[in-house]
Amino acid sequence: MKIRNYQPSDTFTTMQLFYDTVHTINCRDYNQEQLDVWAPKKRDSNQWNISFLEHYSLIVEEEGQVIGFGDIDDSGYLDRFYIHASFQGKGAGRLLLEALEACVAEDQDIVTHASITAKPFFIRMGYVTDHAQIVEKAGVQMKNYVMVKRRQSHER
Repeated sequence: MKIRNYQPSDTFTTMQLFYDTVHTINCRDYNQEQLDVWAPKKRDSNQWNISFLEHYSLIVEEEGQVIGFGDIDDSGYLDRFYIHASFQGKGAGRLLLEALEACVAEDQDIVTHASITAKPFFIRMGYVTDHAQIVEKAGVQMKNYVMVKRRQSHER
C-alpha cells in the first residue's frame, strides 16, 4: 500500500469510491433515505475537487488502484475518511489515518464526525466520543459522533 497526495485527476475515482462505500458499508447502520442524502448519485465534481484542494488530502493505493482517501484541515478537523469496502480491515485505514494525523501539529487535538459504522475503528485508533449528535441534510436526520483524539495536555 502506498500513500500519496490527492490530485485533481482523482476527483471522479474518489467520488465513486465515496458513493460505493457509503451504500455498501454504511447500510448496516443507516436506511436508504439517509444513504441517498449522505452520498447522492450525482454530485458537483468541481465543488468536490475544490474541497479536497483546500485541505491536506491523501490517497491510499494498492497496486495503482485507489482504495481510500481522506482529508484534514489545519485546525485538526478530519473531514472525509473512506476506505473501499474490499480493503477494510486490511490496514489501509490505519495507514491513511496515521498519515493524515502526521500533517497537523503534534500537540493539536484531532476531531472528526464519525458515522455509527466508523465509530469502532476510531475508538481502536485512540479517539474518544465527545458526544453523539443528530445532523440533518436535505431534511433527513442522521446520527453520528463527534470524536476526538487528544494530543495536547489538558489542565484539569
